[in-house]
Amino acid sequence: MYDAATAAFDRADGAVMCAAVADYTPDAVSETKIKKYGSEMCITLRRTRDIAAELGARKGSRLLVGFALETHDEQANAEAKLAKKNFDFIVLNSLRDAGAGFRGDTNKVTFIDRSGREELPLMPKSEVAERIADKIESLLK
Repeated sequence: MYDAATAAFDRADGAVMCAAVADYTPDAVSETKIKKYGSEMCITLRRTRDIAAELGARKGSRLLVGFALETHDEQANAEAKLAKKNFDFIVLNSLRDAGAGFRGDTNKVTFIDRSGREELPLMPKSEVAERIADKIESLLK
């Protein structure tokens, strides 16, 4: 995924990121079936390459949009991610609000950029997508 995303970004005017495929991957791959031994197993994981951070480092004047799903210190964590990954804006999802998140057709998000934040009310996810597209369009003008 890293190779495909970085290659495609080289030819793009920008990118809208989504959730990471995986932040960690198994450190070793077994060539054979791992047999059951005992009641527990430990697998060593290692960090995957951060696609969004790499695109942020390469972005230049291109547009880069990110997403954050946070469960605590939402604003601070999203602002840190905005800066670390060099996003133009980030869409913060919160699981604290009823009707928001993944288990329904509505969501409540906050747009955060370097000049501030815009908290959107609870709305259909299709309308959230339209609002994201509108913000992208306004930044490309």
